[in-house]
Amino acid sequence: MKKTTASLLFLIGMASTPAFAENNPADPYEGYNRAIFKFNDKADQYVLAPVARGYRKITPKPVRTGVSNFFNNLRDVVSFGSNVLRLDVKRASEDLVRVGINTTFGLGGLIDVAGAGGVPDNKNTLGDTFATWGWKNSNYFVVPLLGPSTVRDTAGNAITTVYPVKSAVFHTPAGRWSTTGLNIVNTREALLDLTDGLEDAAIDKYSYTRDLYMKVRSRQTGGTLPQGEDDNIDIDELVDSDLPAEAGADASNTSAGETADLYLYTPIQTGNTSRDLCKKALPPTAETQTQVFVYFSPPNHS
Repeated sequence: MKKTTASLLFLIGMASTPAFAENNPADPYEGYNRAIFKFNDKADQYVLAPVARGYRKITPKPVRTGVSNFFNNLRDVVSFGSNVLRLDVKRASEDLVRVGINTTFGLGGLIDVAGAGGVPDNKNTLGDTFATWGWKNSNYFVVPLLGPSTVRDTAGNAITTVYPVKSAVFHTPAGRWSTTGLNIVNTREALLDLTDGLEDAAIDKYSYTRDLYMKVRSRQTGGTLPQGEDDNIDIDELVDSDLPAEAGADASNTSAGETADLYLYTPIQTGNTSRDLCKKALPPTAETQTQVFVYFSPPNHS
């Protein structure tokens, strides 16, 4: 685990240095993005992180897990719609089975019965659908309060924000706003251990967030990024070198259209934390899930 953590910090340092020194072609809105990133960081420092710590202190872990499962069940509905639009019958069927099982036998989604039964957890988004339709490359874009994204993914998330799945469950504005707040705080609480461990790292947070996010997202959607002198760093070699060979192979086989969530830290993130890729790449222990991967996907506003 020490070797894996060292590999992660090395990767962060290598990713951030060139981006800080020169303009990144994938980030034409860098001035705007840095300003929003700074705003998000301050909002997290003074509001969201303290609230998340209080939430962790007073809320038992089984309750927090149930909350995460509930919102993940709503995200499976979004994934189902996305896979239908992509004409991916197999994954759409898997999403439908997950929603049906977890909603009926999992007490409205509070218990992940489908996950325990081995039903695949796809979590595809409208951004993935747009990529399948041909919009594979998209510029980096930081969304106020929501964090790193791309223009393509922001467009997809805007649709699910205007037409949220939870409207079918919560019929009043008070119910929808309160659940949105709970989702944000619960997600931020799940990231506390991870982000606290990076506070002392001497890095440009904006650059490493952007560079890692864009590398991972491009690999998920089959896009390409402008090449820089340090862009031949192999993420798999750095992260998977300390993992069992079979597990590392599973993680590297994630391809466009099979996007289990890859997460890259941003101060405020409303997407639910899914550990699917961690389960593929590492033994599913709490320790490894919070120390190795610093990745977040664009949030689904379900």
